[in-house]
Amino acid sequence: MIRFLLLLTALSILGGCSVNPHAGHGHQAAGDSGVTTLGGVPTRFSSGHVGMVPQGWEPMVIFKHKKRTEYGLVHDHGEAVMRAYAAKASSGLMYQLSVDPMQRPWLEWRWKIMNLSGAVANAQDLMEDAPARIILGFDGDKGSLSFSDQILFETARVITGYDFPYATLMYEWHGASPVGSVTKSKRSGRIRTVVAESGAAGLGDWRTFRRNIVEDFQKAFGEMPGRLIGVGVLTDTDFSGETVETFYGDIRLMAPIK
Repeated sequence: MIRFLLLLTALSILGGCSVNPHAGHGHQAAGDSGVTTLGGVPTRFSSGHVGMVPQGWEPMVIFKHKKRTEYGLVHDHGEAVMRAYAAKASSGLMYQLSVDPMQRPWLEWRWKIMNLSGAVANAQDLMEDAPARIILGFDGDKGSLSFSDQILFETARVITGYDFPYATLMYEWHGASPVGSVTKSKRSGRIRTVVAESGAAGLGDWRTFRRNIVEDFQKAFGEMPGRLIGVGVLTDTDFSGETVETFYGDIRLMAPIK
């Protein structure tokens, strides 16, 4: 079973430490036709039962020795949404799937980040804390990677017992970096982050995002993406020690514009 975010665990072990605002951001999105549920089963947060985690979503334990972020469905204006509560905690949720991103290139999601202190934003550049993240894992030919990356992947597999994706693309809130900017993980060039929202202007409000994951993958990695094999959410504050509450709405994959 692929648990792509455990790569961050292995990278932290190997490295010695842990690791706007408006919908669209210059993109257009497809309409509701062509929308797919993740994996073809009822996995939308809005279809789940309050107090539970929807079918198919599994815990992502990044640092086993650290406190876990609490996840559970709650009602928000009559709709079920996923609540993430991190108090000096770090863990996420993931869902495995197999989707051709060329057939479903548009990713749409919502999140609502409650009030933050400056410590969380400052921690992002140091240790990669973030109040909200959407994480995508992609398949690919690992034999084409550099020798150092192949060694890193193999070492991570030995340490954790899991294989890892060819590439991981993350969308996150950032305290200062401009929307659309791309950064590389300090631990591996196979993990890249796209800033989906920047600054505190949208805190406390629902924000809707639509991104073309094919375009963003090309921008981040300089190549076309392979199959999308995992989707996750992650709220973590283990480095900053702060307390953050974030809500996630449905995550949808949509067909190209006709």
